[in-house]
Amino acid sequence: PESTLPTRARDIVDELTKGFAFLSGGRGKDNGCIITFPENPHFNQVPQEVLVKVLSYLTRIPSQRESDTKFILILDRRLATWTSVKMTLQRIAASFPGNLHLVMVLRPTGFFQRTFTDIGFRFSQEDFLLKLPVVMLSSVSDLLTYIDEKQLTPEFGGTLEYCHSEWVIFRTAIESFALTVKEIAQMLQTFGMELAEMELPEDIYSIERILALRTEKYYQLKEDITTVTKEGNMLLCSLEEPDTDELGEEQTQERSGDWETVNRLLAQLHEMETAFDGFWEKHQLKMEQYLQLWKFEQHFQEPKYTTLFSSSLRFPSVQKDLTGKAQVMILHGHQLAANHHYALNLICQQCNELRHHSDVLLEEIKRKHNHLQKTLDLLTSLQQCCDEGAYLLANQPMDKCQSREGAQKALQEIEKFLETTVFFHHFHLTKICFGDPQARIQTVQIKLDNVRCMFKNRQACFRKLADKQVRPVQLVAPRPENPPRSKSPLFSPKHGNVHVINELIETERVYVEELFTVLMGYRAEMDNPSMTFLLPPVLQNCKDVLFGNMPEIYDFHNKTFLHLLESCLETPERVGYCFLERVEDFQMYEKYCQNKPRSESLWRQCAESLFFQECQRKLEHKLGLDSYLLKPVQRLTKYQLLLKELLKYSTSCEGVEELQEALVAMLDLLKSVNDSMHQISITGYHGDIGELGKVLMQGSFSVWTGHRKGPTKMKDLARFKPMQRHLFLYEKALVFCKKREDHGDGYDKTSSYSFKNFLKMSAVGITENVKGDHRKFEIWYSGREEVYVVQAQTVDLKMAWLNEIRKILFKQQELIKGTWLLNCSPQAPPELQPKVCECLCECVLIIVSREQTSLFITTS
Repeated sequence: PESTLPTRARDIVDELTKGFAFLSGGRGKDNGCIITFPENPHFNQVPQEVLVKVLSYLTRIPSQRESDTKFILILDRRLATWTSVKMTLQRIAASFPGNLHLVMVLRPTGFFQRTFTDIGFRFSQEDFLLKLPVVMLSSVSDLLTYIDEKQLTPEFGGTLEYCHSEWVIFRTAIESFALTVKEIAQMLQTFGMELAEMELPEDIYSIERILALRTEKYYQLKEDITTVTKEGNMLLCSLEEPDTDELGEEQTQERSGDWETVNRLLAQLHEMETAFDGFWEKHQLKMEQYLQLWKFEQHFQEPKYTTLFSSSLRFPSVQKDLTGKAQVMILHGHQLAANHHYALNLICQQCNELRHHSDVLLEEIKRKHNHLQKTLDLLTSLQQCCDEGAYLLANQPMDKCQSREGAQKALQEIEKFLETTVFFHHFHLTKICFGDPQARIQTVQIKLDNVRCMFKNRQACFRKLADKQVRPVQLVAPRPENPPRSKSPLFSPKHGNVHVINELIETERVYVEELFTVLMGYRAEMDNPSMTFLLPPVLQNCKDVLFGNMPEIYDFHNKTFLHLLESCLETPERVGYCFLERVEDFQMYEKYCQNKPRSESLWRQCAESLFFQECQRKLEHKLGLDSYLLKPVQRLTKYQLLLKELLKYSTSCEGVEELQEALVAMLDLLKSVNDSMHQISITGYHGDIGELGKVLMQGSFSVWTGHRKGPTKMKDLARFKPMQRHLFLYEKALVFCKKREDHGDGYDKTSSYSFKNFLKMSAVGITENVKGDHRKFEIWYSGREEVYVVQAQTVDLKMAWLNEIRKILFKQQELIKGTWLLNCSPQAPPELQPKVCECLCECVLIIVSREQTSLFITTS
């Protein structure tokens, strides 16, 4: 079938290379294309399907350039036999696909074969003529009768140059180039359809990604076109444009056919590239404008713009920034319109809307500014009045006011002052200045209330003196108001207590607000799709490392602890209860502090990232995130300072015992946090160190060791240089570590503890006093099989460790006693069970002598 016939040289390159038939480019006098069958003794061995393919391909070449092409065949059979000639003619007659005009056969030149051919052809002439127009030629010179010598190759006495191998190479290259041009055209068409039919996404990130991918593909196609164009130009140079002056019309037409084919393909390629560039330029402009529109609308519809006129008025610090951003948005919209954006009407409409809102906001800012200025003037006036009133009271001569006349004169001074000032009237500042900074208002309100109270008390005192002469009373003259925490005689212990409680509550509110700001302004932004492109890779999925359990801390303070403290405004004596009631909840700070080294390490890797800079800019923070990550640690330290301050003013108040217990609890918590921070630096311990229980104490000691049974001889141990060991006392074990020197520079400077040994507390004994040094004590293990002489830095430190060890050992004693009672044999008389238990508990041995005191508990 026709579909199986070859259309390209490379499909039958092996058959063409054999050269049993070729198209030299020559033409007959009637313009018929010449196909030459050179002398080939193996021609008749060529399979019929191969012959059909080669002839079909050769006849297809000229037929592509002109219709109704005639063909002339030249069969060189001068060395063949009549039998071979006859078979060749028969095969050609059966397989030639084109319009066969003439077949010229150079008959065999041998005497016998020429005779046989003449006789055979004479008898078969009629059969051949019915199928093929055959002409038998005796010599090459007979060809000139039918074909000009310029159209014949040299083997036939002609001048037409032809190299079959070069012809195959050029045909393969030309057809490959044509195929490549066709593929380029299909790729451009496919890409164009993809650009035209793809639905655009509705988020900026996806739009930018698609535009980047399409731009990359466009440049790749441009590179492919450039490569193919270079290939075509090289092929064109190889073919060379023919000289029409030296060649005849027919030969010129044949010689220039391939050159024209390549030149035509190059022209098509150039036209495709030009059209493709124009299409891409329009598409790229449309995509960029689409992206610009999306960014413009996103900024326009951003929450801080949509709430511009409902909530921004409550925050004067951001009002001017918002109006500035609105003006930038309007300018951006005008630039888009000036560049002939396709959404011109929509952009102009939104710019007009934004300009209207901006004008409204500017008017409101002006009104707000005037209101705030009046409020500020009022607050300043009230503070000045309070200071003048306090100064008046402090400078009244109290010794001269003990008489009736002196009291009346002082009372008149007070009343005259009150008539000329406004602070005595009962202003409610929170109502007058609603929406203004509440911290300053509350400070002024407290100051105002205190001064009112002082004037009221002073007036009452002077009225009594003016109405009735009494024995002179030595009063303490008040002084102008000092900072709340100073020991001013202006305040009684109760007033100082209140001031500290106010400071505790106010700083707690600020602390909760700061935690909320960090969680919303930084942590939540890590999940914001519009900010993810700024997020460094090292921060991906690392929120819990950077912020630790800060969300848990915030929930505790915001939902629980702040409300407990606020309830103490009316009942200050309950402050201690608040801390004691929630002392277990404060253990969450230990987890936060243990994570702090990992958090700081992560922060140092990405502190300069654009993500944190943008978050800080939005929050308008002067300090970086690292300063706010330190807030929980600072707050934990602040509590014990405030509790100490409360105790100063609460020596004779109700609830002082609870305050003292709360202070102890917070100091213990700080110690526990510090100990746990050291614990996380232990390296080399195989197992779960959490199974050893809670860290009770930790510190550095000088240690001598011995490993033998029997009493320890100090003179033997003293011969050896002591080891420096860092000890960790857990509920269930005593761990020995070696402290490694700090390594690294700056922020990276850290300490670590290399694990060396541990002793189970169930097999530990102690000798409290060791001869020679009051700072030393002895720890022995498993019946003195291992002995450790430990030297503390001070006697107090030694006693603190011995006290903790005693607590553990006596706790184990009670546990053994209770376990035995539960498992006591029911066969023993009840009255004897306590005695038996007491005897068993004598496993606790206390040995007292002039030299040493030992305590050992066994669990056998």
